[in-house]
Amino acid sequence: MFKPSLISLATSVPILHAEFPYLSRSTQNLSTTYPNIGACVGLPVQYSCENTTVLTNSCCNVAQGGLVLQTQYWNTYTGLESQGQLLPQGSWSIHGLWPDNCDGSFDQYCDFSRQYDPAPSPSILPDGTVVPPYQGPSVRTFIQDFGRYDLLKYMDTYWINQGAPNEDFWAHEFSKHATCTSTFDVACYEPGYQEHKEVVNFYETVTKVFQMYPTYNILAAAGIVPSNTTTYTLSEITNALYSQTGAVPYLGCYGSSGTILDEVWYFHHVLGTEQYGHFKTLNSTTPSSCAETGIWYYERTPTSERVVSY
Repeated sequence: MFKPSLISLATSVPILHAEFPYLSRSTQNLSTTYPNIGACVGLPVQYSCENTTVLTNSCCNVAQGGLVLQTQYWNTYTGLESQGQLLPQGSWSIHGLWPDNCDGSFDQYCDFSRQYDPAPSPSILPDGTVVPPYQGPSVRTFIQDFGRYDLLKYMDTYWINQGAPNEDFWAHEFSKHATCTSTFDVACYEPGYQEHKEVVNFYETVTKVFQMYPTYNILAAAGIVPSNTTTYTLSEITNALYSQTGAVPYLGCYGSSGTILDEVWYFHHVLGTEQYGHFKTLNSTTPSSCAETGIWYYERTPTSERVVSY
């Protein structure tokens, strides 16, 4: 199945001229955001968490955070509809790309020098360390500085926050998770590192991996569509997703009985870098929080959605 490349869009000057006529020529000469993987050529090719030899370069393989989760939300409203912050019609929205450790544990906020989250959650780490709130320029400006208005438009369409601006959510996901992924370390972008290059590259990667899993379409094709009158079973939802991914994802539900569906997590080991490597699907290592029957996959508030293109 064809999947549009955000990276290829970044090199298309005519698109930027048409969409953003106010851009200067200097901003149209987009800066590259990829890491330096030249040193990876010739090294053993191994999946994360499956390596049989010691990894010699953590920029070439996901040495930290090798159990990688692509996570999605099903929200029914944003709380900021009046400001134009709307959910994508006919699509789940992005939650993030999480680097769990091979044993299922996880680290968070691993580099305070790259902490851009204005409201850290958790605000205190398990060891008692306080995560300092960020008070500088928004990560939205980081993306703009690299001229990636194509990426920014996609994120504002599919990576939607609830109750706060989208960029706060994006900052949280980078600061909490990407700083704990070895292939997004600043050293992986040397020589010639530009400040925030890895932040933009992380957002590119998140959107790319999200496109691997059109959750809404998979479920709809199996007759499972949002409804305020019909419930589904856990096995119906799980089997539909398994039939197209070859693995059992985590399904998350809330409510006192775990009957309101709102999350899906897809698990992987990664061969090579998280940015460009191969994602191998795995069964979830986390039991579903959903009830076996009577699961509500609620319709969204009509005024909380916008029509989107694919």
